Amino acid sequence: MKIFTTILMLVCAGLIIFNLTLLDFQNPFEGKSVVALIGITAAFCAIFILLIFKMSKKIEEKLKG
Repeated sequence: MKIFTTILMLVCAGLIIFNLTLLDFQNPFEGKSVVALIGITAAFCAIFILLIFKMSKKIEEKLKG
């Protein structure tokens, strides 16, 4: 499970980088830039959820052992 969450976090980081290339910094709230901003936000949320999941698994292991 640790490897799977790490791979998902790397995929999310790749999506953030890809969406940063699509972002128009002159007009960030127009056209395709809005989609890129939504993608960046969603990827950050996914990373935070995965970090919370990893932390909860560590706590669960400590309570069992």
